Amino acid sequence: MATVSLTKPATRTHSTFGASGSASASLPAEGFSVKSTLKNARVKEAPSAGAFKERPLEKATSFRKCYERGDFPIALDHDTRGNKIAWKVEIEQLDYHHYLPLFFDGLKETEHPWEFFARQGVHDMLEHGTREQILPVIPQLIIPIKAALNTRTPQVVCTTLKVLQHLVTSADMVGEALVPYYRQILPILNIFKNKNLNSGDGIDYSQQKRENIGDLIQETLELFEQHGGDDAFINIKYMIPVYESCMLN
Repeated sequence: MATVSLTKPATRTHSTFGASGSASASLPAEGFSVKSTLKNARVKEAPSAGAFKERPLEKATSFRKCYERGDFPIALDHDTRGNKIAWKVEIEQLDYHHYLPLFFDGLKETEHPWEFFARQGVHDMLEHGTREQILPVIPQLIIPIKAALNTRTPQVVCTTLKVLQHLVTSADMVGEALVPYYRQILPILNIFKNKNLNSGDGIDYSQQKRENIGDLIQETLELFEQHGGDDAFINIKYMIPVYESCMLN
């Protein structure tokens, strides 16, 4: 007579542990996705926004092309005080509508000699130019200024800020003529405004060389307010909310 087994057959259970006894691997998930709500989800870190990331030149500037063709009446002059530009014509006789935007376009350069010629050429033309020569060219300078600031290269940003300070003080009404273009110029300044070097008890030599971006931006904004007329402060405040007036306080 056959016997019947009363034992319950074994069932296979699904364990949450692997062969090594550890918990199952976490599930990578994007932030704010459905997967991120699971218990074993591991949310990936958010990528860097890249606000301070440098954006090098992708192609040669118009200034470099013109310089290599020999279109500029300039040469490099060495003396005991350093390098300077030897102008082959009187600066006052230059066509500012043609040359000044080209030199501003060269502010994006970081290599010698293009960087030196562009930077020094702009300062020379602003120093010797008159109101009638500089003021009508302001609209043509905005795109090169914005492009130079958008490289976000500290050297280029510092150079451009010093040029802006010279531009605002170069002639009457120039500061007021720049006010309508604050929306193109100031966004990058708003990003870098608090980018100061905290050296503690150390010596910050960048202050002596005027290469501290945060300090240069503060100086530039104050000059904008002082020379921009009645509407300057409210327009600066609109683009840079943390700016405090240097004239009202």
